[in-house]
Amino acid sequence: MGRMSESTPGAEGPVRTLVVTVSDRAAGGSREDRSGPRLVDLLSAAGYAVDGPVLVTDGVQPVRRALEDAVAEGYRMVVTTGGTGVSPRDYTPEATRALVTRELHGVAEHLRREGARHTPLAALSRGVVGVVDVPGPDRLGVLLVNLPGSLKAVEQSVEALLPLLPHVLDQIVGWDHR
Repeated sequence: MGRMSESTPGAEGPVRTLVVTVSDRAAGGSREDRSGPRLVDLLSAAGYAVDGPVLVTDGVQPVRRALEDAVAEGYRMVVTTGGTGVSPRDYTPEATRALVTRELHGVAEHLRREGARHTPLAALSRGVVGVVDVPGPDRLGVLLVNLPGSLKAVEQSVEALLPLLPHVLDQIVGWDHR
């Protein structure tokens, strides 16, 4: 699916992460996906074991299917880029919300607030952040994060998100505070 990073930000070893790019044009081959590969690079550099980007078309069903597949494949974190705005086919938040057990409103608002320091258009992002609870002794939660599709928004969002990830990822599997 993509390349893997060998470094480890989590106590359990590399956190398996999947990047999903949501874009009709990129999935159809009429536009280069720039935000997905950049997201892979940024998360890999931070020590996450990243696969992708997987390209899917806009719309609830394609995005939901990609997220469900990622959860079933054992990823601990799935980060999407694209489909969070107000265009007629932007339904990434709705697809994500359909799977989320516990929404992390504060994290999503933090990403928008930090983005707004760079552009007022950040307020248009409807991205969702939340946890999918997965039953079983080894898998207690998967973190889903929606980021906007622009290259700058991905870079700014990852910068805001990275300090939160170790604690969030530890907490969703029931580990104590670091």
